Amino acid sequence: MRARRLVCGIWSLCFMFCLFCIFLHQTTAKRKLKFVSMVFCHGEHTPEELFPADMHKEILRQQGHGQLTKLGIQQQYELGQYMRRRYSHFLSVVYKQSEIYVQSTDCDHTLMSAQASLAGLYPLTQDQIWNPRILWQPIPVHTVPLSHDNLLYLPFSHCPKYKELLRETFTTRDFQRQLKHYKPFLKFLATHTGYSLKKLNTERIWKLLDTLQYEDNNNYTLPVWATRGVRTKLIKLSELLLQAEFGFHKQIQKSRLQGGILLKTILKHISNARNSSHRQKMVMYSGHAATIAALQTALNVFNGKLPPYSACHFFELYQERNGQYTIEMYYRNNSLRNPHPLTLPGCKFRCPLERFTQLVSPVLVRYWTKECRM
Repeated sequence: MRARRLVCGIWSLCFMFCLFCIFLHQTTAKRKLKFVSMVFCHGEHTPEELFPADMHKEILRQQGHGQLTKLGIQQQYELGQYMRRRYSHFLSVVYKQSEIYVQSTDCDHTLMSAQASLAGLYPLTQDQIWNPRILWQPIPVHTVPLSHDNLLYLPFSHCPKYKELLRETFTTRDFQRQLKHYKPFLKFLATHTGYSLKKLNTERIWKLLDTLQYEDNNNYTLPVWATRGVRTKLIKLSELLLQAEFGFHKQIQKSRLQGGILLKTILKHISNARNSSHRQKMVMYSGHAATIAALQTALNVFNGKLPPYSACHFFELYQERNGQYTIEMYYRNNSLRNPHPLTLPGCKFRCPLERFTQLVSPVLVRYWTKECRM
């Protein structure tokens, strides 16, 4: 009898010890980063278009349209270095094709931006050096022609329903009330740039701002009329037009036809990353300010400001200690500061994947071509 009690006591102790070990494992196990997707804006580039009255025609003759500048290369290289620091314990030290996929719009400055970022992300190790005078390695960057880009080159203009929504937006009382303040300014710009008032559309306003910013940053003499106050007002007008493109009026309907397409693709990659056989760790997209604005509008986290050069939106998928998957989002719009945490409206910052998908489901379209029809 005494021996039986002793055996029972030993089994009880063993059972309690096993429970303690399980509890200890659960409390000390770390949450794991499983997948990262990022969408970034290109670095500084030469103008894509000079305004008719621009005196610096030599810029395009010497350097060409939309070419990444030395500053732009540096901005993107530093973004890549930041990625390496942030994900040093997640990505392999050396480039592995199975771990990362990179896609860019088919524009010189976005393709160059992707390459410069990858150079910062994957500095060569001793075994990888193929020429001691060239500390660089080629890494694939995928693209499609702009006419076939239904992912990154936003806004997608070849969508009749979107064009109708945009026309509606421009006629709303709220938009017209805000645009009214800029009508004298638009006439001022037409007078001094050489553009007719009809040609000062959204895209041309953005390109004009890019040109003046490039010339100011690179010590070209600006026109007398392009004062700091004028350039600040041009930024404000550009931001108003950017918000009108993707939000402002019928935001959900617009997002279904614009930024929701990229969001749906990113969520598909995130969902696939939960499989134990999945080897890919990162998908990187090189796009434009409009790409980030459309994506963040679809997420309802856009701050209304023009994304600066090399701005980057991060999605991080984690597996928590209890096995649940969560998404965290960050926005890096200043290289001197840590990225801003972004919280999806209706969820906490560390948002469960199922809840995240449920909240964004209204902007995820199933048949884009069908919905684009009038």
